[in-house]
Amino acid sequence: MRAKVADGRVLALVEAFLKAGVMEDAAHWTPEAGAPQGAVLSPLLSNIYLDSLDRLASERGLEMTRYADDLVVLCRSREEADRALATVKEWSEQNRLTLHPDKTRIVDLETESFDFLGYTFFHGKRKPRKASLGKLKDAVRALTPRNTGRSLRDAIVALNRRLAGWFAYFKHSHQWTFAPLDGWIRMRLRSQLRRHKGREGRGRGADHQRWPNRFFAAQGLYSLMKAHALARQSSLR
Repeated sequence: MRAKVADGRVLALVEAFLKAGVMEDAAHWTPEAGAPQGAVLSPLLSNIYLDSLDRLASERGLEMTRYADDLVVLCRSREEADRALATVKEWSEQNRLTLHPDKTRIVDLETESFDFLGYTFFHGKRKPRKASLGKLKDAVRALTPRNTGRSLRDAIVALNRRLAGWFAYFKHSHQWTFAPLDGWIRMRLRSQLRRHKGREGRGRGADHQRWPNRFFAAQGLYSLMKAHALARQSSLR
């Protein structure tokens, strides 16, 4: 650590984080090694410790992308991938680090997929991974309960903040990611409107005529599909 960081204030801060106790499920404990999973210190430690791996990858001509302790190496052949994995494994062992046994693997993108930083990569395309979509839908459900006194306008304001933030990160997904999500969100809002009128069930059937897509557009609902189209136009200029 001291070989990489000369600022005594940073070193003191890292030491304080490493010695800090942890409260989990009303129980207090002190880590004996490293930082707890998800700790705010983890990205800093990763960038300090893995800096020499970045340099090695550059020297060996590896096309490596890394964010904190997650990394991907792009290769043109299985043989090249085997050599890259051997390089990373050797460096990890020399630096007393361990590669994740389940996440560390060689993937043929012609027939397989892999997850990285919230995305699933497959056949040259990208989409939000299943867990990322699940988190968004959970957030939308929390903002659009059927039994609520919240007005449609208030629901849309809250949704727009969430959707705009989500899209800012996942805008690189394949275009067919967004239309189904837009439709599902409108269904949640139609279900709310049905409930406001004393009706049970999900918004479907005649509700599409009663509250068509253009109705929600006029109310200012954020459209992921429209946002993606605008983003594509901007990238082509």
